Amino acid sequence: MDRIDERVLDDELRSILERLPGEVNEFGYDPWGMHPETAVRTLFATRWLYRTWFRTEVHGIENIPEGRVLLIANHGGQFPLDGLIVGTATALEGDPPRLLRAMVERWVPTLPFVSTLFARCGQIVGNRDDCRKLLENEQAVLVFPEGVRGSGKTIWHRYELQRFGLGFMRLALETGAPIVPVGVVGSEESIPSVLDLKSVARLLGAPYLPVPATLPLLGPLSMLPLPTKFILHFGEPMYFDGSPDASDAEVHDQVEQVKEAMAGLIEAGRRLRGGRVFAR
Repeated sequence: MDRIDERVLDDELRSILERLPGEVNEFGYDPWGMHPETAVRTLFATRWLYRTWFRTEVHGIENIPEGRVLLIANHGGQFPLDGLIVGTATALEGDPPRLLRAMVERWVPTLPFVSTLFARCGQIVGNRDDCRKLLENEQAVLVFPEGVRGSGKTIWHRYELQRFGLGFMRLALETGAPIVPVGVVGSEESIPSVLDLKSVARLLGAPYLPVPATLPLLGPLSMLPLPTKFILHFGEPMYFDGSPDASDAEVHDQVEQVKEAMAGLIEAGRRLRGGRVFAR
């Protein structure tokens, strides 16, 4: 194990591990099952995707405040590559580095091996009680309010923001956590889907079943992500007042402000990237 760590935990990753905030028990786990050493080791792989495969550009990461914060991002691309890249950005580029606690869909714990790795890297099922406790303990929480409506989008609807859930806003109002909108450009072309076989997905117990654009030409390789260029924009923190038990109509108006800010960040990223979808 020490020999593996010498190769995996280089100076950059060791520095990140040493600077991470938070407390762990005698076995190295925090109260929600995250194992920071495992999370940092995974950066050895995700860093390559982040810097080499997706050639990620980051703007505004200094807008993430210390302490409790909700990062609200757009979703797309079939696989949670957007969450992976946003989380890698806050760990590698953040000052101090932050390991995000991403809210994952309820079907994720049914996946063998993946569910365990996700938990050890800090990801938890998106329920309100756990999210509230994380924020009360000054954690940074990543939420995709489009849910599977966003991740399962076809290429024809890329960057069209779907209906947002209201739960993240109620949590922000309850905990006083600021909201940082995040515009992600790149994920929605990474695994372009031309069709969603919803009826077959229901039979399989899956939220969606994408048909990649490169089927049947590439077979199973069609689900490998293309080397699209990612551009992330972190917006300025947004603060909201009000009751977490306010009517849906009142909360919806506040959610729309976040959605509008996110749309602007996405458009800024698309303008900046221009035609460089597969270029540096």
